[in-house]
Amino acid sequence: MSNDVLPTNGQGSPGVAAPPARRRPSNIWLIIVAGLFIVVPFLTWYFTWFGRNLSEQDLATYLADEKNPRHIQHALLQIEQRIESGDQSARKFYPQIVASSKSAHAEIRKTSAWVMGQDNKSDEFHRALIDLMKDEDPLVRRNAALQLVRFNDETGRPELRAMLQPFEAKTPIAGSVVSLLPIGSAVRAGAMLARIRDSSDNVAEFRSPVDGIVAALAVKEGDLVQSGQTISSINPDRATLLNALEALAYVGTKDDLPLIESSTELDASAQVSEQSALTAKTIRARSQ
Repeated sequence: MSNDVLPTNGQGSPGVAAPPARRRPSNIWLIIVAGLFIVVPFLTWYFTWFGRNLSEQDLATYLADEKNPRHIQHALLQIEQRIESGDQSARKFYPQIVASSKSAHAEIRKTSAWVMGQDNKSDEFHRALIDLMKDEDPLVRRNAALQLVRFNDETGRPELRAMLQPFEAKTPIAGSVVSLLPIGSAVRAGAMLARIRDSSDNVAEFRSPVDGIVAALAVKEGDLVQSGQTISSINPDRATLLNALEALAYVGTKDDLPLIESSTELDASAQVSEQSALTAKTIRARSQ
């Protein structure tokens, strides 16, 4: 018989040994992961937010960062604010702004055109805007035309007239039409208009170059199309009509009156009707 003595419960009777205390798991990794879910989105937003103020060095660095178009746009918008406030320190960046108007990215060229219109005393901006009237992107040309009005320059008048007319969307892709955005669809620049299957059986997306409303289709699903062929006709949206009408009030001629007055056929809203009438009245008064 064993001589081992069982532990007692304090009252002289055998008891059961208490199990060793279990260590509570550490919450440090949960806290770190939760913090990352908060910090990472915030930092992403903060460093891509165009409202964040940039230092002089940051502006110069961002303007030269062709690999990151958002950096260039951020810097351009910050400089625009300086120009509008009369801050002469913005002039040191003018050569870089002109250089950005030759960027490979259409969004940057469009933004730089808008910024250059804020100083209508700058000859270098004036020349750069005239050069942008030959740009392949219609939104770049439109921004340049609108800003040239600030220089009392009517060079952009043909583009302003085009803004009051349907835009012929021509595909750069040849192949078979897989799908089409239907008539009546509102589109923004960059929205998909059609899917086209090329000779290698790859399906590519053809996107709208402008904002507006699909007014007519020149092809149907299953049709074979060639590069440069019109896919659809896009009527200008209200903002485009209003911008063009306001600009033509300054540089329009009597020859533009029929087109100006017909703008209400594309948009019968009170805004467009009022601006159309005002622009026509201004041109007639100037012509006299």
